[in-house]
Amino acid sequence: MTLLLRINSSSRQSGSHSAAVADQFEASFRQKHPGCRVVTRNVADGSIPIISQATIEGFYTAPEAMSSELVEATALSDRLISELQEADTLLIAAPIYNFSVPAALKAWIDQIVRLGHTFFYDAGAFQGLAKTRRAVVICTFGAEGYLEGQPFAAANFVQPYLRFLLSFLGIEDIRFISVQGTTADPATVARNIEAAKQECRLAA
Repeated sequence: MTLLLRINSSSRQSGSHSAAVADQFEASFRQKHPGCRVVTRNVADGSIPIISQATIEGFYTAPEAMSSELVEATALSDRLISELQEADTLLIAAPIYNFSVPAALKAWIDQIVRLGHTFFYDAGAFQGLAKTRRAVVICTFGAEGYLEGQPFAAANFVQPYLRFLLSFLGIEDIRFISVQGTTADPATVARNIEAAKQECRLAA
């Protein structure tokens, strides 16, 4: 069964532009993949804590040496990685916060980037282990000018970071769908969101 793993990272529990565009992608995905399964993680709800010392120790401890404390400390990482590895498509809804990704999204990333599980290092080279076929990233920006070739592109640390990260994990098919000017007048916002939703209909 085809699985869509959706990661919502906006702190807005209602009125989120990134979530609204992701809703369209999910609806189109369900339409194109009847019977698919969707797993949604609203990472800004506090369900994924900042990574702890015990979790890091567990990441670098051999399975046979894991204490009950380390097993518990890495249990969430195990679940999140399992979801990622099972997913055909990863959908990330990521507003820009202070020029980068939301802290809640980074907390999820720190749980799923794990040596021996989603990447490995051998003979001086890294290789991704993620089985996910593709990733679609919905990015929203309050102002205009963040995209490649535009005046404020140097301040966009969301897309370059996520492109590198997802590629590092082994996901080769990566697509970004962007909405700029979300703090503009209502007509501009509606027009920009509709354009992104149309991209979602085609991309799903």
